[in-house]
Amino acid sequence: MTKPENLLFLTGKLAEKSLNKVLQEVLANPKTPNFKYRVEQIGVSVAALMTPEMIARRVKNTGNAQKMILPGLCQGDLSALHRQYGIPVERGPDDLKDLPQYFGQNGKEHDLSQYSVQIFAEIVDAPDLTVEQILAKAARFKTQGANVIDLGCLPNRPFLHLADSIHALKAAGFMVSVDSMSADELLLAGKSGADYLLSLTEKTLWVADAVEAAPVLIPSRPGNMASLYRAIEICLKKGKKFIADPILDPIHFGLADSIVRYHKLRKKYPKIDIMMGIGNVTELTDADTTGINAILFGLISELNINAVLATSVSPHAVNAIAEADIARRVVFAAKQDDRLPRGYSNGLLGLHDRKPFPYNSEEINDFAVQIKDPSFRIMVSETGVHVYNRDGQIVDVDPFNFYSKLGVENDASHAFYLGVELARAQIAHQLGKRYVQDEMLGWGVNIHAPSRASKTAHRAASIKEKSLKDK
Repeated sequence: MTKPENLLFLTGKLAEKSLNKVLQEVLANPKTPNFKYRVEQIGVSVAALMTPEMIARRVKNTGNAQKMILPGLCQGDLSALHRQYGIPVERGPDDLKDLPQYFGQNGKEHDLSQYSVQIFAEIVDAPDLTVEQILAKAARFKTQGANVIDLGCLPNRPFLHLADSIHALKAAGFMVSVDSMSADELLLAGKSGADYLLSLTEKTLWVADAVEAAPVLIPSRPGNMASLYRAIEICLKKGKKFIADPILDPIHFGLADSIVRYHKLRKKYPKIDIMMGIGNVTELTDADTTGINAILFGLISELNINAVLATSVSPHAVNAIAEADIARRVVFAAKQDDRLPRGYSNGLLGLHDRKPFPYNSEEINDFAVQIKDPSFRIMVSETGVHVYNRDGQIVDVDPFNFYSKLGVENDASHAFYLGVELARAQIAHQLGKRYVQDEMLGWGVNIHAPSRASKTAHRAASIKEKSLKDK
């Protein structure tokens, strides 16, 4: 039997009771790794406000602990603590109510570094862009996860700088594909160094014989799988590298039938590379693309599809490529673990959270009665938004109803701060999202963290303004 690990949890005054309660619940779960623990309250009210320097001063020794676990929101470099105490020091989850999940992962993040699907990111308006603009858009798509940059040609629109664009992209280290219905453009693309040509049929497959680029094969007519099979057989006999794409159709224009075609293709050819163009669904459906990508990549995983052609054209699909990147990593990890794709990443949870309200009204009341200072704390439960300090607690669902009760009419900076936080809290309550005071709401892959300086700049401006008025 494995010897239990001794863990030391550091916390603050308000969270001590809850932390002990949650740890007892964790230990009661037979699936939890065996461990012993000790909780040390280091004299700070809010656990997230402790710093490594404060810990170094207040924690004299760690006893027989083999690991120290700090609140997840504790800021600063932990390496000095490791050197001082001689044991590993790490952050736990941001919220102590997430400790069960933390121990369910044995204290480790899931490995999302691997995937089995290549993302071709299409620049659909490439003929209308300069080479410099194409390079800039390619760089953005690469940061979002693209493996191949696809140059989309336009019907009856000359792409005079096609060769120059390919040369520039290749010089910058990009893999390049070109998407055109013109055999002449595809031939030029192949001769200019493109890695893939989209899309060739059995009638235009001669282009692939003249260049090194790998063709992406499609049916000669929509839904004509026999023609796609013939093109595949030609490439197989010649030993030519290729990717096959039966074409995913939009909703109400053949989506279900096209999924069936992918299924039949994979059954017929278990080992070939297959591509799915997902833009016909992500771009042409008025729905958040996070959920669409999650479902599509579930199908892609089950069908062992090897590549996707993704687009980011419509404003509502602005992050579709980044979402595709997260989706492919999540489904790959879940498939390797033989598990449902849950608990791997919050990247595709844009509007709602799985556990939005970690504390109920009674637990928040317990926190509120312990407060001895005038600083406002804000929390959210199913009941509504809770604002409390030493003078009492207010619960409501409308931020406007708080103002007259907070006594901040003569403190512009504080009123501004509370307005921002209460607006976030209201949104969290309405949508069912996790709210943490002083933190941005989580919007999955769409979140862009602000600088920490922006959180306090309003205070300095308010003090300056007040000083000028006093003069």
